[in-house]
Amino acid sequence: MSQTSGFGPDLAEVFGPSQQDGGPELVQLLTPEGERVHHPEFDLDFSAEQLRGFYRDMVLTRRIDTEATALQRHGELGIWAQLLGQEAAQIGAGRALRPQDHVFPTYREHGVAWCRGLDPLRLLGLFRGVDQGSWDPEEFHFGLYTIVIGAQTLHATGYAMGMQRDGVVGTGDPDRDAAVVAHFGDGASSQGDVNEAFIFAASYNAPVVFFCQNNQWAISEPIERQTRIPLYQRALGFGFPGVRVDGNDVLATYAVTQAALQRARDGQGPTFVEAYTYRMGAHTTTDDPTRYRLSDDVEHWKLKDPIARLEVYLKRNGLAEGSFFGDIKDEADQLGATLREGCKAMPDPRPSSMFDHVYAEMTDELAAQRDGFAAYLSTFADAAEEA
Repeated sequence: MSQTSGFGPDLAEVFGPSQQDGGPELVQLLTPEGERVHHPEFDLDFSAEQLRGFYRDMVLTRRIDTEATALQRHGELGIWAQLLGQEAAQIGAGRALRPQDHVFPTYREHGVAWCRGLDPLRLLGLFRGVDQGSWDPEEFHFGLYTIVIGAQTLHATGYAMGMQRDGVVGTGDPDRDAAVVAHFGDGASSQGDVNEAFIFAASYNAPVVFFCQNNQWAISEPIERQTRIPLYQRALGFGFPGVRVDGNDVLATYAVTQAALQRARDGQGPTFVEAYTYRMGAHTTTDDPTRYRLSDDVEHWKLKDPIARLEVYLKRNGLAEGSFFGDIKDEADQLGATLREGCKAMPDPRPSSMFDHVYAEMTDELAAQRDGFAAYLSTFADAAEEA
């Protein structure tokens, strides 16, 4: 190992040409060319139905993303966090879950939300500003979106420790044993909350999978400014295993996440999964990535598109009829129309509704604020009717 600075690896060893495609440690089951390969630790057999399901999930998730981006451009959403290019990472991780597992997302896990049965219009409601997240986390086993970077990893670890105390870990009952997935990005890995979550998870052997979508950019900061080693190797410093998977390969992501979740359910503790992918779009619709990254990088990653590689594999191996792809396109078009119509039809919230969900139970102080706000609104005839 060369050490130009006298300490730690040379950056070229970690981020140079040999690592451009994830490095030799990358777990991959489906190449960018659509060829099936095998892995000694994470190999699975997938049915044709399962593969077609992955394809449908990714296509529809991408349509949700592109439709929401267009709605924001037309002034119908205040902002949108794009996931373009990260569909395989999210669908693979989402479909590896059991019903009793619980997810703590960031603000970009639209594909995982889809896998948990969440109506995408509920996501649009949050970004339109008509609510603060309208779904019940316990109903969908999917938490509300977390805007504070990395905070959800602490919530996930605490929830996982609670599962231990509830006796739903390591019982051997597949319908009872449960685990937690904490989603975060490469930028969040530099946050203190994330590292504290690692410490608690390791110390208490919490049943949590830390799923990091390394999309190479923390807004405008490249990954080489976040770490001097591959992110998955950080786990060893905290005392639990880490693995890097091709985040554009839905098969590999599913296999690795499934194994990590089962390990957690069995009571063997946390795992760090680094899904090595790329953010093809902007950080959010307020961002202009052309100001800080090269178009050549984007073109390079277009060749690794997660949907295209699975489509090639399905067609080459006769696992889907031509009508299947047409049907999925029609379904995506219908979904797009539903999202456009549903978003524009959302009613504006009552101004006083901002007091409704601050606490589980209304406090005297908050009630006084609400009443004072109502009195203020009453001085405006139109506003008083909507309060």
